[in-house]
Amino acid sequence: MGKLLYGDSDIEIEFDDRALTHLQIVIGSKLRRGESFFFSWKDDPAIGDGRSSIWLDKSIPLYFKFYGGKMPSLNREWLEILTSSANSGQGLIFSEEPNGATNPPRGHV
Repeated sequence: MGKLLYGDSDIEIEFDDRALTHLQIVIGSKLRRGESFFFSWKDDPAIGDGRSSIWLDKSIPLYFKFYGGKMPSLNREWLEILTSSANSGQGLIFSEEPNGATNPPRGHV
């Protein structure tokens, strides 16, 4: 499990490395263009099975920590789905990989 660490807070969101790689590409593309947006996900049942959101802006530090040392292969269809979501009015909503078995993220505050 990799982690997305948000700003200077104690917020850590765990994703498997494959999902985190895809999120890094989509989030990085938006922030590189100076676009701020919400990022939302459904919490793992172990931490309440709710929904969480964070505001992403280029001024807020993000740290992507991957568990494994190898870059996973990319799924272009998934990147398109996540990018389309990120460009919508509701912001990036994490979705499972099409035809994949991505585990739900775990948030820790």
